[in-house]
Amino acid sequence: MTTTTATPSSLAAGDPAADAVRRSGLRRMRTVAVSLLLFAAAVYVVTLDQDGFLGFVNAGAEASMVGAIADWFAVTALFKHPLGLPIPHTALIPRRKDELGKGLEEFVGENFLQEGIIRERIASARIAERVGVWLGDPDNAQKVVREVADVATIALSKVRDEHIESLVHEALVPRFREEPISPLLGGLLSEMLTDDLHHGLVDLALEELHGWLRDNPDTVQEVLGERAPWWAPPRLNERVTARVHLEMVRWVGDIRADPRHHARQALDSMLQQLAGDLLDNPSTQQRTERLKERLLDHPSVLASSISLWDALRRALTGSLKDPEGAVRRRMLHELSAFAERLAADAELRARIDSTAGDVAVFAVSRYGEEVTAVITHTIERWDGKEAADRIELHVGRDLQFIRINGTIVGGLVGVLIHTVAVLVG
Repeated sequence: MTTTTATPSSLAAGDPAADAVRRSGLRRMRTVAVSLLLFAAAVYVVTLDQDGFLGFVNAGAEASMVGAIADWFAVTALFKHPLGLPIPHTALIPRRKDELGKGLEEFVGENFLQEGIIRERIASARIAERVGVWLGDPDNAQKVVREVADVATIALSKVRDEHIESLVHEALVPRFREEPISPLLGGLLSEMLTDDLHHGLVDLALEELHGWLRDNPDTVQEVLGERAPWWAPPRLNERVTARVHLEMVRWVGDIRADPRHHARQALDSMLQQLAGDLLDNPSTQQRTERLKERLLDHPSVLASSISLWDALRRALTGSLKDPEGAVRRRMLHELSAFAERLAADAELRARIDSTAGDVAVFAVSRYGEEVTAVITHTIERWDGKEAADRIELHVGRDLQFIRINGTIVGGLVGVLIHTVAVLVG
């Protein structure tokens, strides 16, 4: 059995233009640091074995060279072996990049991905307030509506008839077969009766029925006349059907106008009995389940589902594509209303910011380790030398200031030491 190990991958190339600017800055600062070292060396040679003021200059130049060389060694040792010599504890980044990556991962996790820090940053960001101000601009609200409409249109176009067929056959129908429908219908009907929700539907149905009977007397009389005995005189049939139609209109009108009409009470009693039977009567439950099975087995279930989806998709797509469509207008109205609420309701803003903080903390607590582990995993895949070159390209310019400061501070310290030596001597 053989095992394979991942080989370090090459670093992704950065922005060539930005790298060129960094490389130029690094080269320029190196030139300054080296020039200061050479200048200190030249001054040291010129003032060698001099007394008086030049003695102080010589001591400062000597210390400047020591400081410059020491800091050059320190900076260079981070990225490579100074002068190519394998001196211990040099070329730290190429040799210990994995440990450095792990340390960076722990540093980020311990100092940035903490609940208190995250909540503080979320609170200081004032997300809800900024969202409200941004959405308050009509152009921004229109932009959101356009983007949502475009995405929704694309999503709707991706759902094909075979997807709906698969959903109905493989997900919905098996689930409906497994789930007894009688307790569900019985419980739902009981809740509707308890809250009197059915009265609104009854009122609507009676209103529509009364209007239709009143406006279509000929149709009603024609239907009734078709069921009259063949031997009855036509004039008698007309008078009877007209009278029946008038009584039907009057009867439905009475039911509509009287909330306590005996017909309404009879309907309520029937519905209550049906709700109880659906919950407790085995015979009613069996008949309901058989009806459910027949409906699920009927071919029109699938065809109706697809037709319903197609009609819904066409209606939604057409309204989403129309800049003045009802869906877009509604979305724009809701966004504007939401922006106004955010601007006026400080409590709502506080709740949204708190929720955003909760979401961020949950995400960090659940996935924070995976996020910070990306640092280690990525650095482990880097080639050591190339990683050192890239890091030096980004921070090397600033590190050259260490060499420059070492040269200057070393010179000052050298002058100070020489001064003390002269005074003591």
